[in-house]
Amino acid sequence: MVRTQSSGLPIWAQVGERRLAHIARVTSLLRAWGAAMRLTPDEANTWIDAGSWHDALRDAPIDELREITGDRSSPEGLLHGPAVAIKLEADGERRQNLLDAIRYHTVGHARWDRTGRALYMADYLEPGRKFLAEDRGFVASQVPNNFDGVFRQVVRFRLEWSVREGNHIFPETVELWNSLR
Repeated sequence: MVRTQSSGLPIWAQVGERRLAHIARVTSLLRAWGAAMRLTPDEANTWIDAGSWHDALRDAPIDELREITGDRSSPEGLLHGPAVAIKLEADGERRQNLLDAIRYHTVGHARWDRTGRALYMADYLEPGRKFLAEDRGFVASQVPNNFDGVFRQVVRFRLEWSVREGNHIFPETVELWNSLR
């Protein structure tokens, strides 16, 4: 059983106020989508836990993240998800879909269930992000009505942005995109 603070974060979480606000917005979206989609209580709780915990180590020092993951080469921004999944599993978390959702939330995963897909969308569509706010708000409102279609759109948006910005495209992201065809 994962021991949490009053905020819902694991006791070992390292997040500042800005990150805590992001986590709250992601979790709020997931909660609203789950209610609108009439998820089972177990699935709804898994979505809420994914939102609450996905960035629990986002503000941790890079050396600590590398120590937890054993990863000495991945870019800094990709380490917090795997580190959180490792810590949660050490705390007794056994929901593999939750662990995979958190582990891969920055790059995507072709074999995700709805939990991973929902977290990936909520992390991108949360209303605190300033870019394309009106468009993203509309897309977010469509999730309960067209979950798979919106997921495909979000993957495309994120992939197009990476290409446009000249960013590295990770193998997991390519595999995710190819699985949607």
